[in-house]
Formats: sequence, C-alpha cells, structure tokens
Amino acid sequence: MAELTAFSSSGAEAISRTIDLQEEVPTDLSPEELEDTFDVQRTAEEIEKGDYKRIALQFPDELLPHSVPLYRALKATIADSRELYVLADTSYGSCCVDEVAAQHVDADALVHYGHACMSQTSRLPVIYVLGKKPIDPRHCADSVAEALKTNSNLSEKRSILLRYDVAYAYQAENVIRELKERLPPATQILHTPIPLVALSTPSGPQRVHHQVHNATADPNQMQSTDEAQHDTSPEDCMILYLGSESLTLTNLLLTHASYEILSYDPVTRETRIESSRTNKLLMRRYAIVQKARDADVIGILVGTLGVANYLPLIAHLRNIIKKAHKKSYTISVGKPNPAKLANFLEIECFVLVACPENSLLDAKDFLRPIVTPYELEVALQPTQSWTGRYILDFDQLLREYQEGLNGAEPSEDNEEEDLEQPVFSLVSGTYRHAKRYGDSTVTQASGDEQSSAVILRNQENALSKMDDSAAAQFLQGRSFRGLETRIGQDAPSVLEQGRSGIARGYADDHRDSAGS
Repeated sequence: MAELTAFSSSGAEAISRTIDLQEEVPTDLSPEELEDTFDVQRTAEEIEKGDYKRIALQFPDELLPHSVPLYRALKATIADSRELYVLADTSYGSCCVDEVAAQHVDADALVHYGHACMSQTSRLPVIYVLGKKPIDPRHCADSVAEALKTNSNLSEKRSILLRYDVAYAYQAENVIRELKERLPPATQILHTPIPLVALSTPSGPQRVHHQVHNATADPNQMQSTDEAQHDTSPEDCMILYLGSESLTLTNLLLTHASYEILSYDPVTRETRIESSRTNKLLMRRYAIVQKARDADVIGILVGTLGVANYLPLIAHLRNIIKKAHKKSYTISVGKPNPAKLANFLEIECFVLVACPENSLLDAKDFLRPIVTPYELEVALQPTQSWTGRYILDFDQLLREYQEGLNGAEPSEDNEEEDLEQPVFSLVSGTYRHAKRYGDSTVTQASGDEQSSAVILRNQENALSKMDDSAAAQFLQGRSFRGLETRIGQDAPSVLEQGRSGIARGYADDHRDSAGS
C-alpha cells in the first residue's frame, strides 16, 4: 500500500476506500422478494395518490445494491410523467429524512428506505419503506413468557409496552397475538403502530398510521394511544424491545431509566434483561456533563436540517449559553468526524443538534466532549443536580423549558452576582475561574496583556480591541507567535530559477530543449 503523507493523500483512496456497513443485507433478491421486502406496490400507490411529480428515493449505504432494481420496479409501475431520483449519500444521518438533498432536485416527495428514526419532518411528505427483517413470533413469545416466569420482578407487571426496531413493525401484530396466548389474561399489552406516511399540511406535517386490525384480539388490550402509555407507571409496567443491540435500544434505556426493560434479539434468538446497563450508561453521560460544565466556549453543532423545530432549539441553546456568560459558535459540518471538529481548537465542548438516533456520539476519538441539548441544560444549571431523567426529543425539551418559564416565580434576590467567585470542577477536583463573556464590565488588561491583544480594524480603519472574542483570546494565548524576525542577521538566500508550466508537466525555463 502506498505511503500517505500527513497533509495529503491520493485522490484514488476516497474511491477505493471500504465502507463498513452497519448490517448485512442480502443482495441477490428475486423480483418477487424485492416486491415484498420493499413494498413496491404500496409505494407506487402512495405516489399516485399524492400525485407527486418528482420523487426522491433515499437509500442508506447497505441498501445501495438494491437502488437500481427498485428504481426500475417503481418506474415500471407509476406513470411515465413522474420522475425518480436516487439519493445515495445523505447530508447527515441516513436514518433522517434528507430534505436538503431532495431540494437539490426540487422533489415534491421523498421515499425513505431502511432504518428510520421517525423524527418529525418539516417540509416534504415522506413515504417510509422500513424493510422486513426475519423474526419468529412464536419463538419470541415463548422466550419472553419463559423470562417473565423466571423473574419475579417482571412477572408482577400488569402492563407491557411493546417497542421494536422499525424493521420488525410488519410482525408486531403477530407477536402481540402470540404473547396474549401465553401471558395471563389480566396482562395488558400497549402498542402504538409506526406511521408509514408523513403528509405535509398547512398546519405542519401529519402522520398517517397504517394499522392492521386483528379480529381475534381485544383491541382495548392489544393497542393504546400515546396518552394511555403516558399514564403507565414504572411500578406496574415494563418495556419489551424487539431488536438487536443498537442506538435505538441505548436511547430507550436512557430515556426510560426507571422502567424494567426486557429485550429479544431475533438474530441470536435470546432474551435478556437490559435494565442493569442503565446506571452505567447514565454515569458515563454524567461524566461528560461535568466536562461541559467546565467549558467556557461551546460549539452548537448542527447535525440535521430535516427534523422539525431544530431552528427554535438552536435559538434556545444560544439563549441559555448567553445567560450563563459563555461563548457560543454555530457550526454546520455535515456528518461530524474527529478531523472536522479538530479544526475548531478554541471550542471546548460541542452540543449536537440531531435526531435521537444520532444525538449520542461515542466521543472517545474526538478531541472535545460532545453532549446533547438536554445534557447542556443540566450542565448550565447554577446548582449541580440531576435525577437521572433523560430527554432526547426536541418538542419535549422546548415544551418543558417554556412551561418552566411560565411557572417560575419572580426572584426577589436582587443581589449582584459575584463575577470573581471561583467554580469547583468535578473533573479536575480544583477551583477554577470561569471566563465571563457578554459582561458589560470588562476588566482592563495591563502591561503585556495589552501589547499582545488582538486588534480588529474595520472598513473605516477604526481600531477596536476584541475583548469578548473567544477565537481572539485563543490566538492571544497561543505559545507560537509566528516566525522569528532576524532582519540583518542572516545572509540572503540564493536566488534560483523556478519552474513553469502546468502541474502535470513542469518545464525548467533556464534549460534548453537539448537538456544542456
């Protein structure tokens, strides 16, 4: 393999690089299997019913081998006047609806294939094709029933809230039917079907639920609305998750820390209790929250443009960062990676505005910690307190913050805040003096600090000292001040004739054609 330098690499490396797929997907599907797995007929019917003219087909990396056959199958089913476009590389996470790429082709609808975070969209109508992973409902019910019998804490629960990877949604009704045959009659199974279509209306996007009715089961026990699910308490209800180890399961553990969670993996056909991992996950996130608490310069990392309410959330984050006398920068870099974020050395912590599936990043390879919006709210509280409650949903976070503002009583404490009061850091175990950005009174620097301060000259040639700029303070604090000035101390360098021409064939002007 050719050796790569530290500052550049061959352009062919980007083409020949191998992509690690999240899951293995069979590539040799017959036309009948392709039709059944990816709901070609249902997709065509939704396109015709919505009278969409330009439709974008969004594929994750693992489903790209099926993009051409699906394009041909849909094109042969819909009217010739309708145009289809394949979106192969998403702007952010593949689980989110890529409305940015769809707007490049002026699409009026989008078909999302594969795993989806089901976040509320803001612009385009979306048709979800979730796929169909294999699962045995009978074995699932037998394994879950056996686990409930052997665990006294789980067997006492009167309600079971069913959650699953979206690829198993097509078998949810069969799993519920098998569970009801093996569980006590008093056990209630709560289930809200996953919407397969999100329509755009004047009042905002609206979800359309495709529900399969089952005449053999009691509808009052088989399904319930979101309101009924919120009424359940951790003492009487447990959560059953169908799927393999994934970010969906991790997010479920964090956001439902007080619930007993039982998971069934259709791949390994094993059932296990996941609740024991919750404390370790929360402790790990709490350590990152403490690092965010010590940060004075925070970068708001825009990780999505297709999830509804991302703009109000960014405005909310800017507001609470400003109130905490910290500096914020808003950055949009597409898919974040350590190399991209390492360019912003003055930023001490990042807060990622993304869908719940992509909000939790493993920051071991990153130079700075990356937190979620809720974790930043906890970090910026005057007093350190966290009950273990966790929120990843945009709407819930903004709604609870607004309710807190409306219900807060006006403070009667008019004492001025001590700007010089040190802050104790749980990370370093010492007291630290936090930088205060946005204060009306700025301490005047003296001596060497004045001479090395960063000065800004505007178009009118007026000078102003940049006291409240985090980037300026970072440059001012660098140990490297540029090349050393040694005018008159070194001998002049030898002047030589340079090269001319284009990069693929330089020519030396001072040599003749004979090469003499």
